[in-house]
Amino acid sequence: MGKFEIKSTSAGQTMFNLKAGNGQVILTSESYTTRAACDNGVESVRKNSQDDGRFDRKTAKDGSPYFNLKASNGQIIGKSEMYNSDAAMENGIESVKKNAPEAKVDDNS
Repeated sequence: MGKFEIKSTSAGQTMFNLKAGNGQVILTSESYTTRAACDNGVESVRKNSQDDGRFDRKTAKDGSPYFNLKASNGQIIGKSEMYNSDAAMENGIESVKKNAPEAKVDDNS
C-alpha cells in the first residue's frame, strides 16, 4: 500500500511525497507554508487523482515524459519524476490513481 510521506524542507516549509508500496516516489508536492495547507494538498491529491483529466502529460526539454497532477482550479498539486518512455509515465499515473485514495499519512516533519 502507498503512503504520503510528509517532511520539512530546509526553508522551514512542509511538503509531501506520495510513495508506492515498493517505496518509490510517484508524486512530489510543492512546498507549503503551513502544515494545514500541506494536509489540504494531500486531500486534493486523493480526490483529483481519480480523474484522468487532471493529469497533465508533458515532455521535458530533453524529451523525457513526465506528468503534473492539477486541482480543479488548474493549480499543480504534484509532479512526477522524469520517465524514460511514455509507457513508463502512464504506469506512474496508474500508480498514483491506485495508491493515493487509501494511502496512509506518515509524518516525518
